[in-house]
Amino acid sequence: MISETRRASLLRQRQGHERVTFVELFFDLVFVFAITQLSHSLAGHPTLAGAVQTGLLLLAVWWVWIFTSWVTNWVDPERTPVRFLLLGLMFAGLMLSASLPGAFGDGGLVFALSYAVMQVGRSLFMLWVLRGHSPGNYRNFQRITAWLSATALLWIAGGLAEGPWRLGLWACALAVEYAAPAAGFRTPGLGRSSTADWTVEGAHMAERCALFIIIALGESILVTGATYAGHERSLEGLLAFAVAFIGSVALWWIYFDKGAEHATQRIAGSADPGRMARIAYTYLHLPIVAGIIVGAVGDEMMLAHPHGPDGPTAAAVIVGGPALYVLGTALFKWVAYDRVLPPLSHLVGLGLMALLYLLSAGLSALALGAATTAALVVVAVWEARALKSAA
Repeated sequence: MISETRRASLLRQRQGHERVTFVELFFDLVFVFAITQLSHSLAGHPTLAGAVQTGLLLLAVWWVWIFTSWVTNWVDPERTPVRFLLLGLMFAGLMLSASLPGAFGDGGLVFALSYAVMQVGRSLFMLWVLRGHSPGNYRNFQRITAWLSATALLWIAGGLAEGPWRLGLWACALAVEYAAPAAGFRTPGLGRSSTADWTVEGAHMAERCALFIIIALGESILVTGATYAGHERSLEGLLAFAVAFIGSVALWWIYFDKGAEHATQRIAGSADPGRMARIAYTYLHLPIVAGIIVGAVGDEMMLAHPHGPDGPTAAAVIVGGPALYVLGTALFKWVAYDRVLPPLSHLVGLGLMALLYLLSAGLSALALGAATTAALVVVAVWEARALKSAA
């Protein structure tokens, strides 16, 4: 009975909105480094193979972070054992982040082991915390532990393999892990989970994901400042700097002006917050983060070579990052607001960006970046006015 009481003390004693704690924010610092590493990796290898590898690593980084955010939604980070869990995960996350540039080279095994330790270790901790309390969630973490233990073998096998085998094994591991929540973590002998068992505090989950978007936008600002500082001053460079900054502001505005607040209110008042957290935050925030990372690389290209480089690769990065971001926010708002269709402003913005890509052959990097930023501003202003009219 005493041990159960101690375990119960590790759970959040929910009384309205649970604030994000300082130790959670401290934990997130590791992922500032991870986002920077991913951005630099893509910038250094702007090829199809580089994009595939960076995309796979981003899927892994996001998955380990969002799973931890689910856990800290249930346990109290102010309790010492939970703090030690987060600090341990932070150390493993730092190892994971440091190994990202060499994940498909000599650092593959370090990356795989770090990832597996974070995923399985965190789940085992939750089994200890939940045992004797919250039977539904305890059974849920039995299923989660089974799934993540199985994929850990694929991660480690990939870390030991080389070349296409590593990519294939890791892709299989991610496919299984991303399918798991949608399948309710169905496990032989244990059945499947219901989102009713995932009793999340919606406002806390929304705030955690919003803060991760801030982290990613911070990387975009960092790239803009560092690249501009590292080149000689010129009129074209100053214009590119202004375009990149305005683009970052527009990205912030599209997500945070009213959208994030409205979504927070929706999930906080939802009868099934676990379902909304799974779809709108666990899955649909990924393309938003990916769009920011790709957009940061596009800004770097534009700042470094305002009159070039020419070619479909640069155009795909400069236009593709913002387009991916707008697509992600459109899907997020569609689900979070329970709309019949995604926001018209976002659909028009995507159409404008598709047109820009088709016309990109005749445009410099600066002109293309400026036109793409103008499309983002159109989306931001349109959405802000639409939400204001609906209020």
